[in-house]
Amino acid sequence: MPAHGPYWPQPGAATFASLAALGATRFCDAEALRIVGGDAISFARFEDEVARHAAGMATATGRKVMATASGNLKRVTLELGGNDPAIVLPDVDVEKTAKELFWAASQNSAHFCVATKRIYIHHEIYDVLAGALVEYASTVTIGDGLQQGVDLGPIQNRMQFEKLKDLIASAQADGLKFLAGGTIPDGKGYFVPITIIDNPPKTSRVVVEEAFGPVLPLLRFDDIDEVVARANNTEYGLAASVWSRDADAAEAIARRLETGTVWINEIYSFSPHVAFGGHEQSGVGIENAMEGLAEYTNSQTIVINRTSQAA
Repeated sequence: MPAHGPYWPQPGAATFASLAALGATRFCDAEALRIVGGDAISFARFEDEVARHAAGMATATGRKVMATASGNLKRVTLELGGNDPAIVLPDVDVEKTAKELFWAASQNSAHFCVATKRIYIHHEIYDVLAGALVEYASTVTIGDGLQQGVDLGPIQNRMQFEKLKDLIASAQADGLKFLAGGTIPDGKGYFVPITIIDNPPKTSRVVVEEAFGPVLPLLRFDDIDEVVARANNTEYGLAASVWSRDADAAEAIARRLETGTVWINEIYSFSPHVAFGGHEQSGVGIENAMEGLAEYTNSQTIVINRTSQAA
């Protein structure tokens, strides 16, 4: 099988694709990487000699890619969407955890597959932690990312911007309580303020859907069995986090969460030596580690009878 393959960039990231192609020539022959234009379905159809597709995309698009790739039995590794929960136990350092949770949810304007999408807070510290999150959010500046002093930039594209506007409008129509944000500013640019919503119903869109932007529900819980069930009540299973001074208690919760990765008292910790993948509708296959390398190999069994033909 040829040691080359196509690279399909997200249609709204043409500049990045050009820079990626230029940078790739430092590490491999120019013919080893080819840029494929068009949509994800075109990518899945590309070239019979490409044996496997590995891509990160929305779950709905991943389903289409997988269906198209099945036409000639191409194998796929897909890292898809997530609705990643954080579970916060009552023994945490509130101020420290508030800052860490804020960036877990908002880094890169929440354009991160494993960004925290739902924060479940024990009722004993719900009010104080919610207040600390809102206070910290008020210190963060949103604007042109090329300007000094700006912490978070705009939403990456118009389609996602409109989705977030609709999500916020839906929360307003449902009468949900906003602790921060909720008003899209007038003017140019796809800017969405940090929006924090107070304990919405479990069936509300802001809880069920993957926002992929700075719209964050805070959810109150009373006991461990309850919060584990609520955290797992999603079609996704990409990542989660648990926060507590008691690492053993946090680990016991982590083992009950139906996600490919669970971080304890941190987030965004990755390594090429550690397997990464999603459960349920969050992906197919494994990236990184020996398991990830094995995805690009074929197994072969050779059975030898050395006695039947012996002299």
